[in-house]
Amino acid sequence: MRRPSSPLTVAVWAVLALCPLVVDDWNLGLLAQLMIYGIFAMSLSFIWGQGGLLCFGQALFFGLGAYAMALTTKGLLPGVPASALVGFLLALALPGTVAFLLGLALFRGRGLVGPYFGIVTLAAAVIAERLAVNWNYIGGFNGLLDIPPLTFGSGDGAIEIFEPLPIFLIVFGAALVVYLLLLGLERSPFGTVLRGIRDNEMRAAFMGYDVARYKAASFAVAAAVAGFAGALFAIQFAFVSPAILGFALSTEVLIWVALGGKEVLLAAFLGALVVKSVENVLSDALGQYWLLVLGILFILSVVLLPRGLLAPVFRLRLPRGLRGGG
Repeated sequence: MRRPSSPLTVAVWAVLALCPLVVDDWNLGLLAQLMIYGIFAMSLSFIWGQGGLLCFGQALFFGLGAYAMALTTKGLLPGVPASALVGFLLALALPGTVAFLLGLALFRGRGLVGPYFGIVTLAAAVIAERLAVNWNYIGGFNGLLDIPPLTFGSGDGAIEIFEPLPIFLIVFGAALVVYLLLLGLERSPFGTVLRGIRDNEMRAAFMGYDVARYKAASFAVAAAVAGFAGALFAIQFAFVSPAILGFALSTEVLIWVALGGKEVLLAAFLGALVVKSVENVLSDALGQYWLLVLGILFILSVVLLPRGLLAPVFRLRLPRGLRGGG
């Protein structure tokens, strides 16, 4: 069985890898920030595009990961070492566990489908944001500031990562690894079952698959990736606030993924990069009206190109043996 490949996909990652040779430090740092949002977008693309689960509260898991990293590295968790490595582990485990348990609760029995699942996840994100605003232990409305940078080593030999180049390389490596891992899941039997559930949940259940467990597992994977992106965000921006848990960021990531293409990981990733860049340009040129223009672009994309602007370009063919779900 020959693994499919796309020269254009390889070219995109190659261009990103070569950016340090031609991009100045300021824009290199900005690109690293955009790639963190790209990782976040891939988390939603996986659960929405492969599992058919439209999560309106994906920022909840992004925020959980960011707060886990912030609290860990600032030494605010009793008995937990103030280590970035521990912070990353918690940023993966906490959102993943919360999503898996929530998924089992929501999908068991008749289960929630369609807009009902979206409404529940949106409500969860809004509740989490309000709790964070009123919880002084995690900074309350002002959030947590002065989060330590990523550090390698310990004691006198510890090296803190401040410069744009190493930060870019770390984020780029993380984005590529996340892409390859999620792509591998898509092309595995697990991904085939997910697509089968997405296309016809009742038929998948009749064939003997535990639909609720598969959906909860995919939800957990997407949440863990979102939490990982949140941890990177906390380290690079050196602060977290309740806003990263709630409605606004959840809506933004939906726009990035819908415009890029929900069924293709790289399209969603690039959608985040492009839309965030366009946001900066529109806000400078149009002031407060930039949101209106972005909303119109989103509506046109959903109506005219429901699969997204970039998905047809970067779609990779599945191996013949794994095309059963779609």
